[in-house]
Parts: sequence; structure tokens; C-alpha cells
Amino acid sequence: MKIITICGSYKFKKEIVKLTEKLVLEGNCVLTPNELTRTKKEDYTEEEALMIDKSHKEKIKLADAIFVVNVNNYIGNSTKKEIEYAKSLNKEILYYSNN
Repeated sequence: MKIITICGSYKFKKEIVKLTEKLVLEGNCVLTPNELTRTKKEDYTEEEALMIDKSHKEKIKLADAIFVVNVNNYIGNSTKKEIEYAKSLNKEILYYSNN
């Protein structure tokens, strides 16, 4: 069993939910973004956004790999930073693309 943290834009909530289920059914333990209840990151206060980012970094630390949800070749700045952070920790980087 692999521990996988999902990374990707808020724009892709539907895809993240579907891919989380797929990865779980394949036998993985999946850590998902906490902020899926609101539409966009701007819906949070600065303090809340910092806590979300800190929590997500901890999930990346705990994981064996990250799974980047890349729809229509879009990877935002936050996700790019998460990829770089995961690389700095020598985590496996997996990508999903709908193309």
C-alpha cells in the first residue's frame, strides 16, 4: 500500500474526488486537499490559507508519492510549489492528465 497525496487546482474538484476513489480502490491510502468545500483559495482568509498550505505540506511529508491532477495541461503556481517541495523530499511524482 502506497500513501499518496493529491495535488491540484481547486478548479478540478470533481476530478480529484473521482481520482481519489480510483486510487483508494487500487489499494492506496490517499491524502486529499482539505479545502475542497469552498470554490477557490480566495474564499479563505490569509490565516486560513496559510494553515491549509501548512497542512498540505505535512501531507506531502507523510506520503510516499504525490499525484498531480493536471487537467487540460494546467498546473497552477501552488501546485508547482508542491511539486518542487515533493521533489526536495525525494517523493515519487505521479501525474494524471486528461489529454
